[in-house]
Amino acid sequence: MEGTAALSWDGSAPPSGRTETSRTVDAGPLALRVTAVGSDTAPAVTVTGAGPGVLLVEAAADAPDARLRIAWQLPCTGATAYWTPNTGTRWLPPSWAPPREASLPKGAPVGSLVGPGDAALCTFAVGELVRPVTIGEGAVEETGRYSWWVEQDGPRLALRLDLSGRHFADTVRESAAWWGTLAPTRPVPDAAFEPVFCTWYALHLAMTSADVERLAELAAPLGFRSLIVDDGWQTDERTRSYATTGDWQPAPHDFPDFAGHVRRIQDLGLAYLLWHAAPFVGDRSAAAERLAGHTLAHLPLLETFLLDPRSPTVRAHQVERLAAAVEQHGADGLKIDFVDAFARRPAPGAAPDTASPEADCATVAEGVQKLLAALDARLRAARPDVLVEHRQDYTGPGLWPYATMVRATDCPLGAVENRVRTADLRLTAGPLAVHADPLTWHPRESPEQIAVLLQSVLFATAQVSVDLTAQDAEQLTALAFWLSIMKEHRDLLQRSELRPHRPELAYPVIEARDGARLAFGRYAPLPLRARGEWELLLVANADQDTLVRVEFDRAPGTVDLLVQDCRGGTVARAQTPVGGTELSVRVPTGGLLTLRR
Repeated sequence: MEGTAALSWDGSAPPSGRTETSRTVDAGPLALRVTAVGSDTAPAVTVTGAGPGVLLVEAAADAPDARLRIAWQLPCTGATAYWTPNTGTRWLPPSWAPPREASLPKGAPVGSLVGPGDAALCTFAVGELVRPVTIGEGAVEETGRYSWWVEQDGPRLALRLDLSGRHFADTVRESAAWWGTLAPTRPVPDAAFEPVFCTWYALHLAMTSADVERLAELAAPLGFRSLIVDDGWQTDERTRSYATTGDWQPAPHDFPDFAGHVRRIQDLGLAYLLWHAAPFVGDRSAAAERLAGHTLAHLPLLETFLLDPRSPTVRAHQVERLAAAVEQHGADGLKIDFVDAFARRPAPGAAPDTASPEADCATVAEGVQKLLAALDARLRAARPDVLVEHRQDYTGPGLWPYATMVRATDCPLGAVENRVRTADLRLTAGPLAVHADPLTWHPRESPEQIAVLLQSVLFATAQVSVDLTAQDAEQLTALAFWLSIMKEHRDLLQRSELRPHRPELAYPVIEARDGARLAFGRYAPLPLRARGEWELLLVANADQDTLVRVEFDRAPGTVDLLVQDCRGGTVARAQTPVGGTELSVRVPTGGLLTLRR
């Protein structure tokens, strides 16, 4: 059984409140088709104008168990990149490429076809916060058009299409704002936007409470305000195995007085967050036997079982053990890892995942929501301002009520990857603070390159994970300087309107604006275009080319100019008349240009 409805739009004034039940597709620029599999009748389709060039398509099927699909196409003219929140390559995939799936545990149902000047040729978002949405997208080689389809079980499906031609970042950010109208969000504490020191790359599993406290004593004076104690606190083992996860008890030898250890860190002025892998119960844990029969799969390489969150027994165990970090040990929050493992797909030909006999919801994604909601209630009851970190690629809008920050996935030593990932997250993170994957570097790294690493995540909350005892004075000075810049300009850098430019080139320029304050990250030898009025202009030069050119709409007149090197030392300071519409200034690699009017 299959019912269909179709329409086209020629790009004129958007329709208003028009309901379609059946219509022939023609050759207009936008061709759209709605299908209800499992229904005898065509789905009802309502298309509403939601702003200039923006359409809201809502489909409904008569049969409650129907599977709805919305498919649409546009001429693929001028396309330069295809943006998705999965980061990765910005290529234009072929229409026959495997579809992706977005749900609360993985990704977000949004994408944007980008054209010249970073204009969005079409940005779409699906109005689903939790359950899986299957997404197909790609270039149709036979017709030269670009094709999309989104599909979901259930009698209703909503799709937002932005064909306004504005900067793709603006359209993606507005799509995320639309998600915010579909479910309540919570305020995020200011502490979520403050720099974090993480133990992972600095120590890995080879850590003790004394090791952590020694690093914390060095981190606090540099400007860090939170500490994440990562994997290793729950085991005295040193191998990278998850066999001991699931009990979530402090390691008896390495962390003998855990509550006292937490207090000592907090006395330094650092909030304390503790790592947990929510989906795992390890092969050698005591909990594995008790939770047997309530797992989705066994992961032999990781030596752990993957729990089924649809099970009330699983949720009760995980909530009790994870909440203990705050309730019993006095931690300020949690780093919750591996939630995307819940969204795994078995390899082709492998046996399907199993299910708990007490599963109380249809999809694993809904079980994850139940787990996170129950945990959130316990944590906030103990500490209303609790800090909770999640990471790519479980970053969709269904996560927002249960987190305060989202982090780029692991990319150690990867400045470009960290830059792209944090910029992408900024566009879809809604109210949440966006954190970099912890920056790490070789002990002999130059201060200039340490500054470049920090500049690469200038528009996110910095996380760092290096052995601070191995850093010399110049390295620490560069680190402290850029953390101070991030603190001084936090609202401009982290809470403003962000425009990363040229996604097909991995964002060689990133721009942020907050009223009359403007900031640029410069990662390639390109001119910077300072459009509109401004009173403060910052340029972080992360490129080896030191000749920074800034173009203006009109001559700014006399400006106060300050050039600083990677450690904050003054290179040049002057009142400079700028009578034309371009200013060229030498700014060292890793340095900062500040202009004030």
